[in-house]
Amino acid sequence: MRKTLFVAAIAATLTVAYLAAQEAATTAPPLAHFHHVHLNVTDPKAAIDFYTTKFAAEKAKFEGLVDAVWAQKSWLLFQKVPAPPPSEIVSTIWHIGWGAEDMPKEYQRQLDSGTKFQTPIQDISDIGGNAAMKGKGLFYYAYVDGPEHTLIELNTARHHNFGHVHMFSEDPVAAGEWYVKEFGATGARYQKEKREYNGIPIGPSASLMMDNVNIIIYPVAYPRSQMPKDWDGRKTFESTKGRAVDHLGFSVDNLVAAMVRLKKDGVKVTEEPRSIANGKIKFAFVEGPDKIRIEVIEGHPKKD
Repeated sequence: MRKTLFVAAIAATLTVAYLAAQEAATTAPPLAHFHHVHLNVTDPKAAIDFYTTKFAAEKAKFEGLVDAVWAQKSWLLFQKVPAPPPSEIVSTIWHIGWGAEDMPKEYQRQLDSGTKFQTPIQDISDIGGNAAMKGKGLFYYAYVDGPEHTLIELNTARHHNFGHVHMFSEDPVAAGEWYVKEFGATGARYQKEKREYNGIPIGPSASLMMDNVNIIIYPVAYPRSQMPKDWDGRKTFESTKGRAVDHLGFSVDNLVAAMVRLKKDGVKVTEEPRSIANGKIKFAFVEGPDKIRIEVIEGHPKKD
C-alpha cells in the first residue's frame, strides 16, 4: 500500500511539473541562445590546436569535462571519430566563419602560417547589387580548408571573431521563419525573389541573428549549380548527422518546457531529453529544416 501511494505521489508530481512546463511553454516560449557548433574529427587535439592558433578562439573545458574551443560567446565541440567524416556540401550546413578587419592582411598572415585554402581571397565588393563597387576592395572573402575539410570562411568584418554559420535550404525564407518561431532568432531579413551574383543563385535568402552569430541561408540552387558532381541525381539534402559539421546547439533556460513547446509545434524530436555527467548536462535533439540536426541543451554557454 505504501509503495502504491509513493508511486502515485511521484506520478502526480511529474504530472504537475509537466503541466506547469506545458503552460509556461505556451505562454512564454523560452529564449534560445547560440550554444555550439559540433564537429566530427579524427584528432580532437589537433583540431583544437588548429582553431585556437588560426582564429580568435581559446582552449577551454566545456562544463569542466572535455577539451573544447571557446569562441567569444559560444563553443566549438569535437567528437572523435575513427575515420574522416564526409565533408561534401550535400547537407544544409555549408560553412562556419570568422571576421577580419583587414582581410588582405589577415589572408597573408594565414598563408604565412601555413593555412591551406579551398578558395583564395576574392573581392566581392559588388555583391550588394551595386556594380560600381566591383573591385573597390571593400569586401573580401576566402575559404580555409579546415580539419576534415570543414569549410571555414574568412571575410571582411568589423571584428575578427567567430561570426556566422552559412547554410542552404530548399526554401530559405520558410527556414528563416522556422528559426525565428522555434528558437527566437532576431533581426530577420529576407530576400524573397530569385537573385544571382555572377550567374550564381544567391536568392531567395534569409539572414538572422542568434546572439553574436549571423545565420545566413542561401537557396539549394547554389550547390546544385556549383557542385554538380555531388548533386547529380540528388533529390534532397543529407542529414548533417555524422558529417564534418554534425550539428548546431541552441540553449534554453528549461529543457522540459522547450521540448513541450517544440513538440506542440510539430518539430521532429530525434532524441528525447536525457542527462549525462550526473545530471550536469541535459540535452535533446530535434530535426530542423532540410534535415539539420539541432541539439537543444539546458543552460546557456559560459566559459568556466
